[in-house]
Amino acid sequence: MRKTLRWLLTFVLFTGTLGTATAHAATAAEPDIEARLLSIPGMSLIEEKPYPGYRFFVLNYTQPVDHRKPSKGTFQQRITVLHKEVSRPTVFFTSGYNVSTTPRRSEPTQIVDGNQISLEYRFFTPSRPSPADWSKLDIWQAASDQHRVFKALKSVYSKKWISTGGSKGGMTATYYERFYPRDMDGVVAYVAPNDVVNKEDSAYDEFFAGVGTKECRDRLNGVQREALVRREPLEKRYAAYAAENGYTFDTIGSLDKAYEATVLDYVWGFWQYSLLSDCDRIPADAAHATDEAIWTSIDEIAGFSAYADQGLAPYTPYYYQAGTQLGSPTIGFPHIEPGLIRHGYLPPRDFVPREIPMSFQPRVMRDVDSWVRHHARHMLFVYGENDPWGAEPFRVDKGARDAYVFTAPGANHGAGVAGLVSAQRELATARILDWAGVAPTTARAKPLAKFDAKLDVRDPEREMTLRP
Repeated sequence: MRKTLRWLLTFVLFTGTLGTATAHAATAAEPDIEARLLSIPGMSLIEEKPYPGYRFFVLNYTQPVDHRKPSKGTFQQRITVLHKEVSRPTVFFTSGYNVSTTPRRSEPTQIVDGNQISLEYRFFTPSRPSPADWSKLDIWQAASDQHRVFKALKSVYSKKWISTGGSKGGMTATYYERFYPRDMDGVVAYVAPNDVVNKEDSAYDEFFAGVGTKECRDRLNGVQREALVRREPLEKRYAAYAAENGYTFDTIGSLDKAYEATVLDYVWGFWQYSLLSDCDRIPADAAHATDEAIWTSIDEIAGFSAYADQGLAPYTPYYYQAGTQLGSPTIGFPHIEPGLIRHGYLPPRDFVPREIPMSFQPRVMRDVDSWVRHHARHMLFVYGENDPWGAEPFRVDKGARDAYVFTAPGANHGAGVAGLVSAQRELATARILDWAGVAPTTARAKPLAKFDAKLDVRDPEREMTLRP
C-alpha cells in the first residue's frame, strides 16, 4: 500500500512538473507583447501604464518627414497601444491632435472588444520634426503616417482593423480611407466636418437660425451682443486678466481682436459642447445682467485665454491645416448691429505666426468629398443634431457600398452610436461588428465589452475657440 501511495505521489509530481514545463514552453513560444512591439524597426518604448484587463504602452515610432522622399529626414511620432489579445480585432484611433497618454477606449473598441492603436497627429508636439518644414503638414502625409504604422503593426495584430476618430479625428479617418482604401476593414467617423467649398458657408447660418429653441437662441444671442455693447469695461477686465496670467497677443495682433474673437465664438461653443437643457444657466435678460455674469458666461463657454499666444501655440498645426486644406467656417451675426463688430470672423491666417507661409488649396476637400460620395465602402458617419460642425456633413451616394450617415437626436459634438435611435443604433453596431470579423451571435447587436466609466470617456474633449 505504501509503495502504491509513493508511486502515485511520484506520478503526480512528475506530471505536475511536466505540465509546468509544457506551460513554460508554450509561453516561450509566444513572445511577450512588449517584446513583439519593440522588435518592430523604429519602435521604442516611452513607458507602460497598468490597466485591468489590458496592457497599455506609450511608444515612439520613427517616421519620415516626407513620405515621398524618406531619405530627407525623420521624426519621432507618439503612439499608444491598448493591448487586449492579438486574437481580437484592432481599432486604429486618432483625435487629429495630440494623443492621450492615459488609457482610453473609443466606442468602436468597446463594441468589438478589441485592441486600440492611437496615433498622435504629425506636427503636434512632441511629434514634430525639427526643424519644422510646414509644407510637409498635409492630409496625404498624415494618412501615410497611419499607413506605415498599420503595416508595421499588422504582423502583430493580424485580425480585422477598423479606423475611427471624432471631429478632426473623424476627418483624419476619412482622409486615410481615401488615400489607402485597402488598409482598413471599416471606418467609423464621428462628427466629421466636410467643408467642400470654403467660401460657401450658408449652411452654418441656416443651422444657427433653427437650432434648439427660440428661447435658448435668444438668451445666447443676447449675451453675445451685450458682451460687445460692454466692450470697454470688459476689455479692461480682460487686460487685467491677461497681465495677471502673462498672456500676450502677438499672433492675433491685439487684445481687442482676441476679445472680439472670443465673444464671436460664444454661441458656436455653446452648441458644440452643451445640450439644450443647459440653456437654463445662460442669463435670461442679458441687458440687465451684471458685467460679472456676462464675463463669466463668455469665459466658461468660449474661454478668454484661447486667443492669447499661449492658447494658440499648441494648436498651430490645426490652424495651419485649416488655412491650407481643411477650410474653416464663416458665419453671420444678424442679431448684432454691424457697428458693434470691428473685425468679424477671422481666418486661420490670423492664428498662425506670420513666419509660417500659408496658401489655400481649394481642390483638396472637393477631391475627398467626391471620393466618399462615390467610392465609400464599409464607412459609417455619425453626427449630432445640435452640433454646428455637422451643418456641412459627409454624404454617400449610389456609388458607395455598405456606407451610412446617421444623426443622433439632440446630440452635440460628442455624438456616438449609443445615442442613435434604436433601429440605427442596432444597424450601426451590427455593421461595426461584422466589419471587425466578430459578427453578433444574437439577433440584437450590442457592444461585446461592458462599459467602463474610466476607460470609456465619451464627453468630447473641450476645445476653447472654434476648432473641430
